[in-house]
Amino acid sequence: MVAYFFLVQVANNASYMFRVSIPLQMIFRAGSMIPSLLLGVLILKKKYSKAKYVSVMLVTMGIAMCTIASANQEVKHVHDDKEPSKDPETEAQNVFNDLLLWTLGLLMLTVALFLTAGMGIIQEKTYSEFGKHPKESLFYNHFLPLPGFIFLASDISHHVSLFNQTTPVSVGLGFSIPQMWLFLIGNLLTQYICIRSVFILTTECSALSVTLVVTLRKFVSLILSIFYFHNPFTHLHWIGTALTFVGVILFTEMVHVPGLMPPKKGVKSD
Repeated sequence: MVAYFFLVQVANNASYMFRVSIPLQMIFRAGSMIPSLLLGVLILKKKYSKAKYVSVMLVTMGIAMCTIASANQEVKHVHDDKEPSKDPETEAQNVFNDLLLWTLGLLMLTVALFLTAGMGIIQEKTYSEFGKHPKESLFYNHFLPLPGFIFLASDISHHVSLFNQTTPVSVGLGFSIPQMWLFLIGNLLTQYICIRSVFILTTECSALSVTLVVTLRKFVSLILSIFYFHNPFTHLHWIGTALTFVGVILFTEMVHVPGLMPPKKGVKSD
């Protein structure tokens, strides 16, 4: 499980190298219920209500809309940043290369989604067999994979050099720290709080409740990312986002929909 967890995290972070914008990654990962549903049916032989399948359709439509909208923006954005080539064939090749790189990023995100869903199944079986121990699981999942970063040593060294070149920020007493190191410290602290809370939440709530909480957290991150980084967000993005999160709410059965969900206990159906 530790090796699998390391692979999932590397696959998730690898998508940043393929020009996939942060908002699109947030929306795309909000569809993590889709592979979970598929793997649950295929591997765990689970049966779901009609509402679950309708919600999957809504989430898929939402992600597809945002993907199409972002595809046009990503290619245009990258293409505008480059100096136009006087050769039409070279210009067309540059556009094709940008689109290919972006498509590889989406493929990486898709693979990461299914790997994450598989991780959930492994955790479910592990917890059912050995009991739920969130703190122990959190420690081993993050401590034991550390030697695996030896294979990423060159990339880590390169980014350490880039971090050291950022603008120094005074922290008092005559000391200053490069700006990116401060961002990294802040990221580590917030990530620890978030991940620790999720591991504990898995022992207190159902998997659907955890999925809803994590998805809402992603939505807040999405909004903050848009305003802070000034990422373009069109009307098509908003429609896709609305469909995605309506699907999430329907998936968790927060609102009872007759005909799509089984009757509530104590309520007689006609």
